[in-house]
Amino acid sequence: MALVTSGFSTMRPELKGLKVLHLIDSGGLYGAEKMLLALAKEQIRQGFEPMILSAGEHGVNEKPLEAEAKRLNIPVMPFRMKPGLNFKQAWKILRWAREQRYQLLHSHGFKFNVLLGMFPRNISRIPIVTTLHGYVHAPRFSNLWLYQQVDQLAIRRMKGVVLVGAAMKKEFPGKLSSGHAVVIPNGLDLSALEMSSLALMDEPFKSFFASHEPVILGIGRLSKEKGFDRLISAFSEFKKDFPRSGLVIVGEGGCRQQLEELVSQLSVEEDVLMPGYCSYVPVLLRHSQALVMPSLSEGLPITLLEAMSLKVPVVASAVGEIPRVLSDGEGGTLLGNIEPDTISKAIKNIIANKTNSCRQIKISHEVVNKKYSSVAMSRNYLEFYKKVLAF
Repeated sequence: MALVTSGFSTMRPELKGLKVLHLIDSGGLYGAEKMLLALAKEQIRQGFEPMILSAGEHGVNEKPLEAEAKRLNIPVMPFRMKPGLNFKQAWKILRWAREQRYQLLHSHGFKFNVLLGMFPRNISRIPIVTTLHGYVHAPRFSNLWLYQQVDQLAIRRMKGVVLVGAAMKKEFPGKLSSGHAVVIPNGLDLSALEMSSLALMDEPFKSFFASHEPVILGIGRLSKEKGFDRLISAFSEFKKDFPRSGLVIVGEGGCRQQLEELVSQLSVEEDVLMPGYCSYVPVLLRHSQALVMPSLSEGLPITLLEAMSLKVPVVASAVGEIPRVLSDGEGGTLLGNIEPDTISKAIKNIIANKTNSCRQIKISHEVVNKKYSSVAMSRNYLEFYKKVLAF
């Protein structure tokens, strides 16, 4: 079954109008959410009928993912439920999906891997697949570790698994059956990204960028695996050589108090901005001098691809798919470790060595345009769906 190269696909009648229910419990508008929105947008162009079911706890107002889906005219249904292993609500979702004649359930994260994957196939009666956007190795016997054990069991019961990078095959605990898992890199809507980066900057960012030069950017959930504590410590050292510099960390999460206390201890309160979730990251990327990602664990970060597309220098940990995407250091600076001194020196080198930074930017921009577009991603998912549904 040949695919045309225009960005649209030649499909059998059975796939035309395929109803896909994407399921996610989103904490913001980060990598997984942006990938899902880009995929759903392309699936509409392909003639599918995707719907995003966005879960959250009772009392939660409109989530950023839901607002962005509406803005993009992507069908989205907010669904509020009690947290934890709420199989009663999962059964309600399954029944509703069958009534609406969805032909495929696509999970994006732990929550629905477990809640839907644990149902026997003869009960769920709708094929279930999942995309693993990353995998954090929790401390043994912790609550998260126990949850991951259930998750791994659920994953093996699904019809198919997508890993966002080949490196995840080594990181993923245990083995998936032969042919059960495929690798599909994340992709960007490159034209939409370029347009959104041209928007005007609002406060408090406008004043912060006007009074700081250079500005270093960190983006992601405020969680331990993102390494933002190391970045803040590195910035404190970097600032000694660049006294007008500033650091912006965009995101929200459980480590906020710890990070704010560190900022206070290092006396850099006036030069570190932690605004929480921000809906216009591309604008911040365009005006920043470097994106720094000192992560302990990653899959294929959408933020990394956004920076590459917008020609922003990158400093990043050599984890997950990052080394491959950055051409083993040709398209950005790979950290040998995430000690603050190492990070600080890497940032200084980017700012001071403009010739090398320009060379890296050129390489990374070419890579993201050739390999990581939303069109290429959606074609790969089409082939994956055909295999899962035996078309």
